[in-house]
Amino acid sequence: MSEAQGARLTSLLIDESTILDAGGVTASLSLGEQKKIKTVLLTHQHFDHTRDLVTLTANTGFFWQGQLMVRALAHTLDILTDYLLDGKMYLNFLEYPSKENPTLILEPVEPYSSESVDGYSVLPLPVRHSVPAIGYQVSSSDGKSLFYTGDTTAGLADCWQHISPQLLITEVAGPNRYEERLRQAGHMCARLLKEELVQFRQLKGYLPRVLVIHIGNPFERDIKEEVAQVARDLDADISLGYEDMTITL
Repeated sequence: MSEAQGARLTSLLIDESTILDAGGVTASLSLGEQKKIKTVLLTHQHFDHTRDLVTLTANTGFFWQGQLMVRALAHTLDILTDYLLDGKMYLNFLEYPSKENPTLILEPVEPYSSESVDGYSVLPLPVRHSVPAIGYQVSSSDGKSLFYTGDTTAGLADCWQHISPQLLITEVAGPNRYEERLRQAGHMCARLLKEELVQFRQLKGYLPRVLVIHIGNPFERDIKEEVAQVARDLDADISLGYEDMTITL
């Protein structure tokens, strides 16, 4: 996805210590805020979701000699190791300051297997995209939860079976007129989102609050109008995310 002033690449901060995707972390947070991050959960390998992993790791290793855990599918970690973290364009933080005590630790996740991460229960679930990808349900000990699909397209029924979030964060990358192109690329338009939400309601008996991100910048006006129509049709709480947005559950 493209980047422009006021529309950075994808990154979501949960409280202070956990990041969902790393497209725009260092472009968005102060050094003090970055220092609190312990774990990065990646949905897939694409650059707009991983770009700032290198700069976040550099700040962690150079400025406060910390350690960062990155969790993702084994496939995703293999791609990152070969192309982003191979030491050819930047320092190899998998071996800095030493192989025995690296700044960056990579840990594969298993779909459908819930684990504790920074005090949260995290459940990775496969989603449909152009490359192997997962979404994450993140639940707190007091019963609050969200599900972040990352990049995905229609066909999320299996995910809906396993989750019951209060907040669903998903994507609409382009307008309805590009539906077939978006579907082939593994993305959503508002019409496809509506189909998925109808199915969610049929399976779960309710609709969570929905936040739409990963918006194609040139099409923002069209997407806003089409998503608003979906909200009216479903009588649902659906809104578009924006830069530096804060959400409280």
